[in-house]
Amino acid sequence: MEDNRIIRFDWAAKRILRQKANFGVLEGLVTVLLGEQVHIVELLESESNQEDASDKYNRVDIKAKNSKGEIIIVEIQLTHEYYFLERILYGVSKAITEHINLGDGYDVVKKVYSINIVYFDLGKGTDYLYHGTTTFKGVHTGDSLQITSRQEGALKMRTSENIFPEYFIIRVNEFNSVANTPLEEWIQYLKTGTINEGTTAPGLKEAREKLQMLSLNAKERAAYERHFLNLMYEDSVIMAYKTEGHAAGRKEGLAEGRAEGRAEGRAEGRAEGRAEGRAEGRAEVARNMVAAGIDDTIIAQVTGLSLEDIQTLKR
Repeated sequence: MEDNRIIRFDWAAKRILRQKANFGVLEGLVTVLLGEQVHIVELLESESNQEDASDKYNRVDIKAKNSKGEIIIVEIQLTHEYYFLERILYGVSKAITEHINLGDGYDVVKKVYSINIVYFDLGKGTDYLYHGTTTFKGVHTGDSLQITSRQEGALKMRTSENIFPEYFIIRVNEFNSVANTPLEEWIQYLKTGTINEGTTAPGLKEAREKLQMLSLNAKERAAYERHFLNLMYEDSVIMAYKTEGHAAGRKEGLAEGRAEGRAEGRAEGRAEGRAEGRAEGRAEVARNMVAAGIDDTIIAQVTGLSLEDIQTLKR
């Protein structure tokens, strides 16, 4: 049976989309988000383009420059990250400082677009796409502050939106709509790996043509399959340990709560019992995860324990 599957974006971004001939796919995503035609001229050095599914968090970073000289960061996060917003800020700040040399004027600072595709439950909200910008509003007048600058002999008014970074967070798992618009078609592809036949959404026609599973050799196809098997396993392990930890904490908390409640009062006993129960539950989950050979950082994220506490459990 012929394999007509399309390679999912998160895997393709680590390998295939880094080839200049395939820039059109990435250009399409950015064009849809910004609402204007975007041309990628080059990919810049990126801090973590891992090539193996066992690499830390399977994190993917693409850093590109468009025809305006602006910097575009695309990050795909497949597993839970507690400090994801902080990491977004760090990544943007680092991109800005990496592209300004000592002695340069601040006028060479480049605008950065941070596009973040997350496959886990990030925060609370009902939308699948969030957009953040920096604006300066008059506290009393409500007007937007504009700055006059001299460029090429002419005075131009610049707003903060032309200078400060823009952030996009795509919460893939929250998309449950029928894909009718170019944006919806893109989110559908990010979530399911499927592209509508005859699509006219920017970048998706190129993706449909260039990201066929049939284009992979045997070694690449095996790596692709392992990638998703590992993701499925990781998700199931995390969910199992979260469930086990909740159950263990509740059981211990009730037991301790009843015992101490008899001596010091039911209200105080329940509170302390639940706290102790949750702590013991987290420790038990951590011990099981250590025994399963799971990375310490993932254990810390799931259980809330510090890396030092996890090392203590290993002794």
